Amino acid sequence: MIYIKTKLDVADNSGARKVSFIGVIGKKNRPFALIGDVITASVKEALPNAAIKKGEVVRAVVVRTHLPIRRADGMTLQFDNNACVVIDKQGNPRSTRVFGPVARELRDTFSKILSLAPEVV
Repeated sequence: MIYIKTKLDVADNSGARKVSFIGVIGKKNRPFALIGDVITASVKEALPNAAIKKGEVVRAVVVRTHLPIRRADGMTLQFDNNACVVIDKQGNPRSTRVFGPVARELRDTFSKILSLAPEVV
């Protein structure tokens, strides 16, 4: 679970490096986010001369969490860090590459992110 003010790594080449979680979009007053949730986040670190600047508020999808998730077949999945991918209002990624593994739970809603990822776990 990712709570408010949690810092997340950005797992794409959009220019942002770290973001801070503000809230979940579409989940009324829920203070935490899980894998596959669309969130709003504030950019805390960004590359110079990038399209996304420090202090900008962006939408993102959570692709990795440190909290173990349990699948229907009984397997649990846990990543080393919390990470997200920056998206636009239509749900398409704002970048051209995704770094690191991505959870399979995104396949129904964010297939474009899965196609850019090097590994789907």
